[in-house]
Amino acid sequence: MAAIVKVDNVRKTYEGGFEALKGVSLDIEEGEILALLGPNGAGKTTLISTICGITVPTSGAITVGEFDVENDYREARRLIGLVPQEINLEPFEHVQNTVRLSRGLFGKARNDAIVESVLRDLSLWDKRASKIVALSGGMKRRVLIAKALAHEPRVLFLDEPTAGVDVELRKDMWTLVERLREEGVTIILTTHYIEEAEAIADRIGVINNGEILLVEKKDALMARMGQKEMRIELAEPLDAIPEALSGYNLQRAENGCRLIYTYDTAAERTGITRLLNDLQASGLVLRDMQTSQSSLEDIFVGLVRESA
Repeated sequence: MAAIVKVDNVRKTYEGGFEALKGVSLDIEEGEILALLGPNGAGKTTLISTICGITVPTSGAITVGEFDVENDYREARRLIGLVPQEINLEPFEHVQNTVRLSRGLFGKARNDAIVESVLRDLSLWDKRASKIVALSGGMKRRVLIAKALAHEPRVLFLDEPTAGVDVELRKDMWTLVERLREEGVTIILTTHYIEEAEAIADRIGVINNGEILLVEKKDALMARMGQKEMRIELAEPLDAIPEALSGYNLQRAENGCRLIYTYDTAAERTGITRLLNDLQASGLVLRDMQTSQSSLEDIFVGLVRESA
């Protein structure tokens, strides 16, 4: 599928010499959901702000729908919807007017049916005549999302959209995201809730220290880097791992009542059968065994640790 957003060797250096982006290149495919993960200060918000034309890159090029974000700013920005982290709304304006005005700012003709549809999708229709100042924090977050959708963007950026919000909004948000994806909208989100990225993203990007560490399809990433753990509960605790088992890199847990064995799911042989035989030969009595697949969070933490 063709890329709707192209980032080519983009650098951003702030006054004082801090380099927030270090030659970032990234193609975002039309109609996909890309989750951009990274610790605080990794460059996620700077990258989004640069693509949206809020921050000017020091060097490199960015296009959205083949429009250069610097030379064709208005055309590029018209294709983009942005939900920022910060709540920045006119406090004494009414909800419906706020959303309607956002549509007009992007050169779209008035269309109350679209505004109503967006407000209903976000459970804001009953609040349409309310002033922003009278809304709860969660409702204000919904208004931000409504503003970003009012002009029917082809690319939607969600910068920590569910941070600190209630479970109901989070559920509504992801239902809406899935519907937008079905309509062909490209969605890029940053999130600290890695389980959300694992649940809805098509591809995962990891950024740290202003550099993209990887961009890969979620399922392929999990298969390539995922590991499984086998937790072995013993009938009697171990003070130390027997010498005969030293080659398995076992870990003691729970004061020696449990052994943890990690193995690669893609390996030709897991070594489990040989391990069980050697456990029996060592005179250890097993009470129970459980296995678990490593999560996207485990993979993310490992990548960031390696790049630190």
